[in-house]
Amino acid sequence: MSLTIKIGIIGGTGLDNPDILKDRTEKVTTTPFGNPSDALILGNIEGVPVVLLARHGRKHNISPTDVNYRANIWALKQEGCTHVIATNACGSLQEEIAPGDLIIIDNFIDRTTKRQQTFYDGHTENFKAICHLPMEPAFCQDTRKIILETAKEIGVNARDGGTIVVIEGPRFSSIAESNLFRSWGAHVIGMTSIPEIVLAKEAGLCYGVIAMATDYDCWRDIGEKVSHKNVLEIFHQNVQKVLQLLTALIPRMGRKDWGTAMEDAQALAKNSIFH
Repeated sequence: MSLTIKIGIIGGTGLDNPDILKDRTEKVTTTPFGNPSDALILGNIEGVPVVLLARHGRKHNISPTDVNYRANIWALKQEGCTHVIATNACGSLQEEIAPGDLIIIDNFIDRTTKRQQTFYDGHTENFKAICHLPMEPAFCQDTRKIILETAKEIGVNARDGGTIVVIEGPRFSSIAESNLFRSWGAHVIGMTSIPEIVLAKEAGLCYGVIAMATDYDCWRDIGEKVSHKNVLEIFHQNVQKVLQLLTALIPRMGRKDWGTAMEDAQALAKNSIFH
């Protein structure tokens, strides 16, 4: 490996268990954009350094709109992370994606309305430029590839690709909205992938998402409609698959040569800034 890696894991609902890390320590930090959602949990998985951050706080007391996404991503970058693996609970918009399935998404449709999507806001010190950032491909392709390869290797079924619609939340969709998103060809729906995807790319980090479908949203004529109670039930029945994938993935990432991917990500971020 030509460059040392450190992997940030952003844990979504129920996916922020620090027990997957060895030699754990906590670090309270701040950033030019304020405080992240919680303390950083530092440790390692088979010797690969990892930083765990609970997206909604460890008490799950921060709504999707109120997450300080800029502080979260910058805190991981400040800590030396080169990669971010994010986990998301989401709703399925397609019959073939069943509750409990894992999806390694590769695109998004942004329906959020209240979120800062750039570090370069014109007034934060050292961030007074403008960043015109390309979003195709939206995700680090090397990161997506190694997640899928690891899933196959350990026998965890994970869908290769899919488009996530990201809504503002915290409410779920109306049935008219759900059917509209289906008509667009979207595969899943969530509340937190934007602006994480954008900010990670702007920060020059290699970013990938492991999404778990927990429900069929509300479009389906049969079965239960989405509710927080049902989301948590399905999640708890399937969370081990995600943890199994993460604990196999991190060592595999540590053995890979990331030189070109990391250099390309950092060059893209730098070259997108207009002074």
